[in-house]
Amino acid sequence: MYIDKYISVAPMMDWTDRHCRYFMRLLNPDIRLFTEMIVVEALLHGDHRKLLNYDQSEHPVALQLGGNDPEKMKKAATIGVKAGFDEININVGCPSDRVKSGSFGACLMAKPKLIGNCIQSIKSAIDSPVSVKTRIGIDDLDNYEFLQNFVSIVSESGCTTFIIHARKAILSGLSPKKNLSVPPLNYDRVYQLKSEFDHLNIILNGGLNSIEDCLKHLKSLDGIMIGRHAYRNPWFLKEIHNMMLNNQNPEMSRQDVVEKMYPYIESQLSKGVKLNHITRHMLGLFSSQARAKLWRSYISEHSKREKAGIEVLENAFKKMVVSV
Repeated sequence: MYIDKYISVAPMMDWTDRHCRYFMRLLNPDIRLFTEMIVVEALLHGDHRKLLNYDQSEHPVALQLGGNDPEKMKKAATIGVKAGFDEININVGCPSDRVKSGSFGACLMAKPKLIGNCIQSIKSAIDSPVSVKTRIGIDDLDNYEFLQNFVSIVSESGCTTFIIHARKAILSGLSPKKNLSVPPLNYDRVYQLKSEFDHLNIILNGGLNSIEDCLKHLKSLDGIMIGRHAYRNPWFLKEIHNMMLNNQNPEMSRQDVVEKMYPYIESQLSKGVKLNHITRHMLGLFSSQARAKLWRSYISEHSKREKAGIEVLENAFKKMVVSV
């Protein structure tokens, strides 16, 4: 029932790096993963091999770009596709001051024709899917007519997938963190959008914290994108996988997931990566479980030590067992 649905984990700055994505892929072999937003200028003028580094196991994985220049966006998307990314996503939702000063992110909702030009430019060079992640509005531009006009104009460029964070973005006076919770959710506006643009793929993002919520929205929409809940409680991704397969997949424990991480961790340590750069993404694995605090505190304390290795995870798990 859900195999053909677009089910994904949101791109999250400072969170969904390559180590996080590898970990999440172990929890759910089918869910779509996204890079953090990568600014086009950094990709064109920096070390794009380093910026686009990922593990082959991450597929399907999308590259999210931040920018507003059609020619530069085309060049960056071409680099991304050559690197093997399965989808190019344009960020039209980030409300941070840094992004706003660069005239991209959520402020671009006010310039749908420019977004359309960027998409046309990208699609002239690549065959891979191009999607847009956006909000339902910005500041005082907060009504259905504004969202309808934005989607109508942008879709004329050939974009058929819109990932809608069901909150407006407040671009002045509200931090990016508060923009994730203070503006109220408005799912009805996303549903109205789908009813009018049934030929488009409308994906819902925002406030999806339970399997029940996911099931409810998947009945009417083309997909869902899980955000912070997937990071704070990664096991939720395993539960989503069970949901997609009607619980017919083999059982896998949290300990199994940890042990499956060992070869990857050892490989990364041999390349000079610090353990805590990987394990910080695993702290929520035992969220809501007994002794989860022991897991988090032990790893947080010991993973930063010089030459820390997988023994930190082994000892953390032993401490949880001993404390039973």
